Amino acid sequence: MLVQSYMVRITVCVVTLLLLTGCGTAMHPSLNSAEQFWPSTEPVKNAKKYFRNGNFGLAEKHYRLAVEKTPRSAEAWLGLAASYDQLRRFDLADKAYTSARQLVGDRPSILNNIGYSYILRSDLEKAKHKLLEAFNKDPDNPHIMNNIEILNQSLIENGRAVVVVKKS
Repeated sequence: MLVQSYMVRITVCVVTLLLLTGCGTAMHPSLNSAEQFWPSTEPVKNAKKYFRNGNFGLAEKHYRLAVEKTPRSAEAWLGLAASYDQLRRFDLADKAYTSARQLVGDRPSILNNIGYSYILRSDLEKAKHKLLEAFNKDPDNPHIMNNIEILNQSLIENGRAVVVVKKS
């Protein structure tokens, strides 16, 4: 009887040690991947800071981390697209704009950014189309109005007619 009691205690100790060892790896994730410790908004917050400071390479890196971490974030996709625009990676910008549009549709902010992207590419006709589409959805948006003004300056420089918009 004493031997059985002793064996039960050893078995319980071994099982407990195995369980604790298994839990230990789950409690301490690998230190190789720093982003798993970030709150989900941290990459976007950092990306916005880099973008505002004109550091578009680091902005792109952080927006890319954000879309990898939260692929259903239209804000992250839109920021990534704008970063790609500034880096003149229009092929990647188009893909990011498509992802944002698939998530939230043709919001004025997305159409506005696409219009600005076309200004950067010197495709003023497509820019005009997208900016007017954005304006029709949100005529009081100052960002859209600013981009229409930039478009008009480009049109004047190219000897072309300007875009006239009127609020309803």
